[in-house]
Amino acid sequence: MKAAAVALIAFSAVNAVVGSTSCPMAPRPGDPLRGLTREELTRFEQGREVFERKFTPETGLGPLFNGDACAECHEDPVAGGTGDEVEVHVAMLRPGGFCDPLADQGGPVIQQEVTPALKAALGIDHEPIPPEANARAARTPPDLFGFGLLDAIPDREILALADPEDRNHDGVSGRPNRFTDGRLGRFGRKAFVPTLAEFNHGAFVVEQGITNPAVPTEESIGGKAIPAGVDPVPEPELTERDLELADDFVRFLAPPAQMPLDQEGELGRSIFGTIGCAGCHVPSLTTGASPVRALSYQTVHAYTDLLLHDMGRGRADICLGLAAPSEFRTDPLMGLRLLKSFLHDGNAKGIDEAVRLHDGEAAGARARYARLPSARRAALLRFLNSL
Repeated sequence: MKAAAVALIAFSAVNAVVGSTSCPMAPRPGDPLRGLTREELTRFEQGREVFERKFTPETGLGPLFNGDACAECHEDPVAGGTGDEVEVHVAMLRPGGFCDPLADQGGPVIQQEVTPALKAALGIDHEPIPPEANARAARTPPDLFGFGLLDAIPDREILALADPEDRNHDGVSGRPNRFTDGRLGRFGRKAFVPTLAEFNHGAFVVEQGITNPAVPTEESIGGKAIPAGVDPVPEPELTERDLELADDFVRFLAPPAQMPLDQEGELGRSIFGTIGCAGCHVPSLTTGASPVRALSYQTVHAYTDLLLHDMGRGRADICLGLAAPSEFRTDPLMGLRLLKSFLHDGNAKGIDEAVRLHDGEAAGARARYARLPSARRAALLRFLNSL
């Protein structure tokens, strides 16, 4: 193990092991959760190495892919953060309201890169768009900070926030998405994936073409089988141990600590609630019991309810699961200050623009934001830039 990694583990262990009486520094982007054991910190650092590993066709990359490493798309400001890539996703909303992700034709994620062997075999530079796709979406990579804590939120807490019939008449009617087997979804821009492990395991295949024990089958090429001889590495291409280590790296990533607030920022925090932003961006959730003490019964200042909300026609793109084209999961705001583009498609280049592009259930909060005197709007933006 590299000396720097050993030093980090030793430092973190002294400051974070259960029973320590010291006051640890607030976590920085890319830091592990406070309170991990020495063994968990070791697995975190070993998992980082898997997360940053660059794959080649000879080690399993492709033949379709969007990046050659997890950290290629999750790199800013450090491994586990966001990236500047924009993916293409597709779906078809069939008559009767059934959402078809076109998985049998290569959907919903359309890979933008191919290995030299696949290009030589088929003469393509990217995966073809399924001809049946009647909707496309642009997707930016989310940062992964604090995702282990979101994974540990009990279903009951998320469901308690749902109000699909808007019984309190506040204009906000969040509802859950469900996976194909009926489990509650929470990960992804449409809250379709139930667990962090499934989110990670699927990403290895969909984003890098790296099969693993959880997902041992390669993606098709527009619904057709991979030509013989194109993929030289037998499945699975990632070992069980490396898969588990990568899971632990993502699971143990701490959310960035909020910056200290001055009087103006505290005013902004209050305005955030009074104009209705907190109706979807719920300031805190609480995790349930976990075998990992650092994840157990923790308050998570994530500013999300992990539910679907209608964002209006202007933001609509694809359906997914139960999510209609205009419905999206409330994006967590922890680490907001680290982003360079905003919303699910990256179309907003600043927080002010992102707020003004909200519509649908957020139309009321957006209108109240627009009516704020400039000093109060500045206070709100100061608060948001502290997250």
